[in-house]
Amino acid sequence: MLKKLLLAFGVMALLFPTLAFAADEATVPQLQSAIDAVWVMLAAILVIFMQAGFALLEAGSTRMKNAGHVAGKTILTFGLCAIAFWAVGFGFAFGDGNAFFGTTGFFVTGLEDQAAAAFGSLSFSDVPIGIKFLFQLAFAGVSLAIAWGGFAERAKLPVYFIFGILFTVVIYPIVAHWVWGGGWLSKLGMQDFAGSTVVHLQGATAALVATILLKPRIGKYNKDKTPNLIPGHNQVLSVLGVIILWIGWFGFNPGSTLSAMNDGFFGYIALTTNMAAAAGGVAALIISWMYFGKADIPSMLNGVLAALVAITAACAFVDTWAAIVIGAVAGIVTFFTAQWFERAGIDDPIYAFSVHGIAGIWGTLSTGLFATPELSAKVGVGGAGLFYGGGLHQLGIQALGLAGAFVFVLVLSFIILGILKATIGLRVTEEEEIIGLDLSEHGSYGYPEQMKKAAQNGVSV
Repeated sequence: MLKKLLLAFGVMALLFPTLAFAADEATVPQLQSAIDAVWVMLAAILVIFMQAGFALLEAGSTRMKNAGHVAGKTILTFGLCAIAFWAVGFGFAFGDGNAFFGTTGFFVTGLEDQAAAAFGSLSFSDVPIGIKFLFQLAFAGVSLAIAWGGFAERAKLPVYFIFGILFTVVIYPIVAHWVWGGGWLSKLGMQDFAGSTVVHLQGATAALVATILLKPRIGKYNKDKTPNLIPGHNQVLSVLGVIILWIGWFGFNPGSTLSAMNDGFFGYIALTTNMAAAAGGVAALIISWMYFGKADIPSMLNGVLAALVAITAACAFVDTWAAIVIGAVAGIVTFFTAQWFERAGIDDPIYAFSVHGIAGIWGTLSTGLFATPELSAKVGVGGAGLFYGGGLHQLGIQALGLAGAFVFVLVLSFIILGILKATIGLRVTEEEEIIGLDLSEHGSYGYPEQMKKAAQNGVSV
């Protein structure tokens, strides 16, 4: 009898989930929405993981005495960015409002009732608003991480707090609204699929302002204004950082479809992204070999990143061959502009403006040249570029958007950092800079054993 009862319960236990599943079987739209949500969540994770790439790249590209500081502030500033973007920035960027900024959607609840009432610019996608927020937060965090390149090895820690919050609240989201949130550039049809201007040019412009106001690092220039090489302490870390960033870009660009359906279009965007990066790295290495007489690895790394920056605007609008051209040109142009800025007295430790600014400008303009009518229609933004019969119309819109974003970020960054310089100061003291920010700002070195040995041997690191 007991065996029969156990058998009956076992059969019921097996049948019940099947019957429940049959009663609640998901519809095709529900499955599509679920797949899209998982895809965008994965893309958000990839973009957030780019912070690890920035930490390794910047730490490896700077001196050992600052490595812990450079890597550690990545976590600090992303935390500040997350809180500020949740409270105010996301609403300014994507909330319903006017042509210049959003006026709704502050303090994101993650609930769909707020999404329906406040975020009309994101209503084209059924992905839950909490995931959309995380995805867009990741972009804001990348832009801020780029800005810190101009502060490296000489900025005070409080400056990271204040400027990080203000950049996330009053600079980044405004331009994001112009292009992606239904603002004036969106209405004109500016093509910036994943942020050559919105993400990269903004961060690079802030970095340029910081570089100018902070002035060069001690020992960078001689009395005759000729530059000295200040090499990073660990090229392997820099290489690993670039590999992580390259992988993260597959969340950055393909993820901006906000959909895994749509005939697999995200796969095409991944293809153009990868081919541009490959071309940029190879082209930059060859040019450095011709210029220096040696194949320069940091130049190759910058070429990869510059190509990724450039294709970020164009990845959904151009043919594969054009992506290769865009990437190669970005790698070459970035190499020469980096040399020019250094000779001009601008001490940009990780070449943030050359890699993210100049390449961002080129990438944004490139859609005005190479955008195909078919892909522009598929994305539903703008029109064909100059080389595909579109004339100068799209190129003009791209140039206007670039000029507006650059001037806006330049002016606000100068105002904010200028006030900070006049009040609390931007730069650490000469003594603090010489001993390194690891010790002066945090009380311990990122490489304590190596620093101890270097001090005993009288070696500068």
